[in-house]
Amino acid sequence: MLLYVQEGAANMWKKNVLEELEVGELEFETVGEFLAEIKKEFGGEEEESVKAAELRKLEQGGKTMEEFVQEFKRAARGSGYEERLLVEEFKREMNGAIRRKLMEAEN
Repeated sequence: MLLYVQEGAANMWKKNVLEELEVGELEFETVGEFLAEIKKEFGGEEEESVKAAELRKLEQGGKTMEEFVQEFKRAARGSGYEERLLVEEFKREMNGAIRRKLMEAEN
């Protein structure tokens, strides 16, 4: 659903920009300016959504804990996840056997 909404918003934005360019209401001096405008309109939220989805798909599997921690840190950066939610996501994605041992140690 989010992708459909974004595609609709992107198409509407494209139509508006093309109309403004045609009538001279909008000008871009460089390709860089144009790309900056696109990022301003669509970059932040989409990037955060992509990072959050990447984070949710992550699994430790057979990786060592250190490998998993480093991969998790990379995926978490820019995901919008913070504090308790980040900890819960980390525990969910951790190798099941390690998670059980930690839970046993807590009791």
